[in-house]
Amino acid sequence: MAGNAQPIVLLVEDEAAQREVLSYNLEAEGFRVTTACNGEEALMLVDEVSPDVIVLDWMLPNVSGIEVCRQLKTRPDTRNVPIIMLSARSEEVDRVRGLETGADDYVIKPYSVVELMARVRTQLRRTRPSTVGIVLDYDDIRLDPESHKVFRADKVLKLGPTEFRLLTTFMEKPGRVWSREQLLDRVWGRDIYVDTRTVDVHIGRLRKALCQFGGEDPLRTVRGAGYALG
Repeated sequence: MAGNAQPIVLLVEDEAAQREVLSYNLEAEGFRVTTACNGEEALMLVDEVSPDVIVLDWMLPNVSGIEVCRQLKTRPDTRNVPIIMLSARSEEVDRVRGLETGADDYVIKPYSVVELMARVRTQLRRTRPSTVGIVLDYDDIRLDPESHKVFRADKVLKLGPTEFRLLTTFMEKPGRVWSREQLLDRVWGRDIYVDTRTVDVHIGRLRKALCQFGGEDPLRTVRGAGYALG
């Protein structure tokens, strides 16, 4: 899968062996994985990669996982990113503290890798519903990721593959403003060099496709920031 077909997981784990095993298994499940070995690096990478799910170890050097979680959950732009906390702390008071700090799930070490993968997929149902085949709706627009079809007012729209991925990104998070750089990363992928002006070209094509049978343009240009749906 390429571009936004691949959900992004930020894996924050200071133990190299654990990091390698989890990275391998996450990639085998079809996820795009970015890794960090400490809390400071994690906080920096969150802004850079816009992850869909964060798998976060509690015991990290310098900035702890619990502090990383606290900071991310107090920021408007990251508070809705699911965080799965990994910890050897099995006491009830520790689980409660992790969840009250904002973690969406709490997994005790040692854990089953298969179970952890299932928990990641469960969180994705909320943040990237299209990746698990859930139909997306916004106003009179409907996007079916399994049939790869888009409808507006029950009429089938003709979209190119890049425009389809762009629209999926917008429809999964209506109202969110995406910068050109974030759209490049999400839709084209980090390993492909594309000029930011290419984003503008494809946004123009998407607008034309969405309005091919009439109706108002649902995309919004935010001067100096990027684009949003609604």
